Order: sequence, then C-alpha cells, then structure tokens
Amino acid sequence: MSTDSWELSEELRQIQDTVSRFMAAEVKPAEDKLPHDAYELPADVLERLQGKAREIGVWCVRSPEEYGGAGLNLLGQAVVAEEAAKCRMGAYVPACGAFGADPPNAIWLGTPEQKQKYGVAGIRQGRKVYVAISEASGGADPARSIRARAVRSGDKYILNGSKMWITGADGADWGIVFARTGEQGDRGGITCFIVNGQPEGMSLKEIPVIRSYSPYEITFKDVEIPVEDRLGEEGKGFAVCEKWLVEGRIPYAAGTIGVAQAALQIAIDWARERETFKTKLADKQAVQWMVADSEMELRAARMLTYQAAWIADLGRGDLKVASSIAKVVATETAGRVVDRCIQILGALGVSRELPLERWYRELRIKRIGEGPSEVHRMVLARQLLGVGR
Repeated sequence: MSTDSWELSEELRQIQDTVSRFMAAEVKPAEDKLPHDAYELPADVLERLQGKAREIGVWCVRSPEEYGGAGLNLLGQAVVAEEAAKCRMGAYVPACGAFGADPPNAIWLGTPEQKQKYGVAGIRQGRKVYVAISEASGGADPARSIRARAVRSGDKYILNGSKMWITGADGADWGIVFARTGEQGDRGGITCFIVNGQPEGMSLKEIPVIRSYSPYEITFKDVEIPVEDRLGEEGKGFAVCEKWLVEGRIPYAAGTIGVAQAALQIAIDWARERETFKTKLADKQAVQWMVADSEMELRAARMLTYQAAWIADLGRGDLKVASSIAKVVATETAGRVVDRCIQILGALGVSRELPLERWYRELRIKRIGEGPSEVHRMVLARQLLGVGR
C-alpha cells in the first residue's frame, strides 16, 4: 500500500512563489498609481513588466512551449491564475496584463498556417484576442441558440448576425467567432471562424455593466471570411467551443479564489488592528467565525479546482463535470468571502480606499460568465441521474 500524499510538485511551488513575489514587487506598485477602476497599465509600464515576465518564464502560461508560451499544464495554470488575480484589476486582468494574453487554445487545433499566423504571432506580441459565442438568443446553450449564420460562397463565407457580452473585442488583433452553417438547433451545425482585425461590415457597440470595463456587442453584416480562416471542419465548431470552455473554467475558478484570498487577508489584517468597544475585532466571535468559515470554504474550493486540473492533466475522469463543479464552488465561495470581508471592514469595505467593493462587483459577474451556476448544476445532476443527455 502506498503512503504517498498528493501535493504540488516542487516546480509548481517555485512557480507559485515566483509569481507571488513578482506581484508584490512589480505589479502592485505599478497598479497603486492608477485610479480605482483602471483596467490597464500605461503602455510603457506594461511593456517593462511584460519584459520582466518573459525573463522569469511566466509568459502566456496556457500556450504550448513549442510556440513560445510557458506550456504549463492545467494545474500549473490554476496555480498561476490564483496568484495573478491578487491585484485590484486581477479578477479580469490577471497581473495587470504582465503575463501576456494567451490565444484561445482552440487555435492549436487549426492548420499549421493558422497556428503560425494567429497563435504564434499572438504569443510573440501578447495582444488581445476575443472569443464570440454568446448571442441575445442565449449564451448558456450555444449549440442550440446560435443564430449568427455563415453561408459559403466560393472561396469565402458570408457572415451575418450579432454576438453579445464579448470581452476584449475592442482593440483585439483577431477573434474566434462561432456561427451556424447547418440547421437551427442542430448541435452539429456550428462552425468556427477566425475573424482577422475588424473587416468591412463588422461593428462594435459597448455594453456598460457593473464591472470596471465593458464587454461589447459585435454585429456582422455581410462580412467576408476566407475559407482558409475556417477553424476546423464545417459543422464541427461545437467541439472546438467545448474544448475552450471546459478547460478555461479551471484557471477561471482559480482566479476567483485568488481574489477572495487577497480579500480575506485584508480583512484579517484589519481585524487584528481595529479596536471597537475596547477590544480588537479579532477578539469578537462573530468576526472569528466569518474568518474561519471563509478560510475553510476557500481551501475546499481550491482543492476541487486542483482536482479538476489533475483529472485533465492525467486524462482521468470526466473533466466536463469536474470543471463545472470547480467553477460553481469557486465563484460562489469567492462571492461569499468578499461579502464577509466587506462586512468586517464596515464602511471602509465599501469605500474606494480598498479594492473590496470593486472585487464585489466583478465577482458577481463570475457566477454568470463561462456558464451560469444553474447550468453547471444541471450538467452535474444529469450525469448523476443519467437523464436529459
């Protein structure tokens, strides 16, 4: 019988420590000079930090090493995501963008030409890329709800329709767009396309939301997409979509844990210092229980997220179910923890002196993004009950 215990490898612990020190020494001082709701660093500051990130080997951590990324497995991505989220804009801009912007992993399913033109070039430049799935007709069931349509005409496709809630569309070099080429409602009728730049007929409209920067509605009106920019086979786009979504939920979950852990540390530090009614907040049982519950829940969420990554990296179990569990538990836990931290700090917690109120707003979106909690519960319930598949 083996007596070995599971733990992070020495390499991952070193990466964790490296990222943590980089955040404290480089990212936080740069971010502290910015307005409360800023979501990007000045160009010269960002360039300097990105240069240092490349030097320490933490650049485009989700991308294959052979193409210029760090090539971390999903567990490594989760470890980095948690630490990189521990800054004011970290919920949606990890490490303030210092670690680059990974191209969507779906690009590595493309042709050699597509990998070089879009994937490798994207890693080299660290530029923004968007993924456009959701529509006004519904985002939680894209295989059936997508109405944007692409019709082949010779050596190109003509794309019409609109996409909603698309993060990073403004200023992106290129994007991945999912459109219907088959019958409405047919899961096999979705095709994936690369949209290069902002071609004629494509327009953007900002959609203000409660977080610090806005997603966009993208409208396509007779936009021409060359056949060579189709990603994968016609009608097989949903498989490409699932790979991006399922794997992406793991660092997504880890990032929310990182935000909440940073919030809890702020609350702990405050409770140790703040005196009310002649005693420290840390001496009051109500505060002690909030802190204890938060730490216990974060540890549980972290282990579920690590387990999902472990399943993926070893090719064991059902990653779709495991990543759904991690996503729900992590995002809902993070929301509760930040809410408790605000309660501990009182009025200071909702002031802009601290990042808590910003994190509170942005974590609320996390329960909706990448599939709402209710849909992920449905995935788990169907797997357990063997119904509705």
